[in-house]
Amino acid sequence: MLGTGPCPCGGLHQSYDACCGPLLRGERQATTAEELMRSRYTAYVVGDLDHVWRTWHPRTRPAVVEPAPGVLWRGLTVLRTEAGGPDDDTGVVEFRADHDGGSMHEVSEFARRAGRWFYVAGT
Repeated sequence: MLGTGPCPCGGLHQSYDACCGPLLRGERQATTAEELMRSRYTAYVVGDLDHVWRTWHPRTRPAVVEPAPGVLWRGLTVLRTEAGGPDDDTGVVEFRADHDGGSMHEVSEFARRAGRWFYVAGT
């Protein structure tokens, strides 16, 4: 595991253990939509698709989350956020995720349910 190395999400230049590690290990929940989005990106990087599935809203999540075969993720850039703070019930995070074959751009919707943030959908 990444431990004290830099977190793949690039969040505040923190180590994996200080950033997304606790979320992927289930030690704590994300406090914002952006934090959840960053942890989901990190989960794709490290292959923790169980975290991706657990944080997907039950109304929209697939039965199985499949990895993108052969994709090597290279970096994450958060372009903007709307709401999604500790006191909000919904939020939007727009980001670009770079990979070895180019990049992926998405505007993701998040919702808080029973005090936990979930990914709802993206365009």
